[in-house]
Amino acid sequence: MAMTPFRPHSACLLTIPALLFAGIASGQAQSDRPPWAQKPKSTASATATPKSSTASTSTSASAPDGEPGKIVQPTPTPTTPTDDPQDAAGQRGRIRVNVNLVNVLVSVLDEKNRPAPDLPREAFQLFEEGVEQKIDKFEPETSQPLDLAIMIDASLSAHKEIAFEQEAAAHFIRQVLRPGDRLSVFAVDENVTQLASFSDNVAELQAAVRRIPSGAGTSIYDAVLLGSRALARRGNDRRRVIILVTDAGETTSHSDFDAARKEAVLSNALLYTIVIRPVKNENGRNTAGEHALETMTDTTGGAMFFPDSPQELPAIFDRIDRELRTQYLLAYYPTPRGPANTYRSIVVTVTLSNYQVRHRKSYLTGPQ
Repeated sequence: MAMTPFRPHSACLLTIPALLFAGIASGQAQSDRPPWAQKPKSTASATATPKSSTASTSTSASAPDGEPGKIVQPTPTPTTPTDDPQDAAGQRGRIRVNVNLVNVLVSVLDEKNRPAPDLPREAFQLFEEGVEQKIDKFEPETSQPLDLAIMIDASLSAHKEIAFEQEAAAHFIRQVLRPGDRLSVFAVDENVTQLASFSDNVAELQAAVRRIPSGAGTSIYDAVLLGSRALARRGNDRRRVIILVTDAGETTSHSDFDAARKEAVLSNALLYTIVIRPVKNENGRNTAGEHALETMTDTTGGAMFFPDSPQELPAIFDRIDRELRTQYLLAYYPTPRGPANTYRSIVVTVTLSNYQVRHRKSYLTGPQ
């Protein structure tokens, strides 16, 4: 059967409205959130410990970057004291510069859903909140290296097809990595465990994918949040990608929908979500989890896939690989600049017939 990715319909001049999430994400009222994303915010403290029943070692939130074998849980952002007179004096002596350049990665497909390379700058129009923006930077087929986090759901509900998922992911690792790229492997169950740190060692990364153990719960929000944080520490001159393979059955996250989405937007990571549905009818599926992931995926500008069987995974991974190699990089300085701490919607159009541009993205404005 053909795979069914979440895609827009093509048009001669296709405009895809991005989702707008206004308001301060961290302080958003419960009633403003989607019904399927409403859940009590957890106040559980976070730790990072080796995966062992006999030892427990506290680590910082940087554990997902280069410490394989760690069980990682979200940690609260530490507050910085402001009542130190010396510190205040030091702050007064600093020069603050706000860099407002917004980078937008765009995938363009032809009428046969194949990546469309070699389009000129003049073919693109970019809008923020309905206002056309000047494209200040344009790179056809961007040469920025990739940082990828592959996150595979290892919960009992998803474990039925885990062997096929592992082999498909192992093939993708060998296929996708180019000189300069780095990839990390995470297992997702009631915990988020980094099995291999960011590297280009194909053999080690494939071995990590193949040893993903089975777990109990599913911490999808924690996975998106922690994967985004790990990627954010990798440098601003690199493209950041999360590939999440899951059944969408969120059950055990410490963080919530809002925190996960905000972290993904702040890290500027593309989220590609592959939902393996244990049953096809809605009565037996976690449709709330699917809707939540669909919203987060759209917000980052990524893509969502619903394969009819695990056997379609190699073709989906191949499609993601081809997209990542033919993306256009557009950048602009927002005019006018939006209010601080609000989600701003971006729309990209291509002024040529027979092409569709898939771009649904929001970004979060910083302080004024």
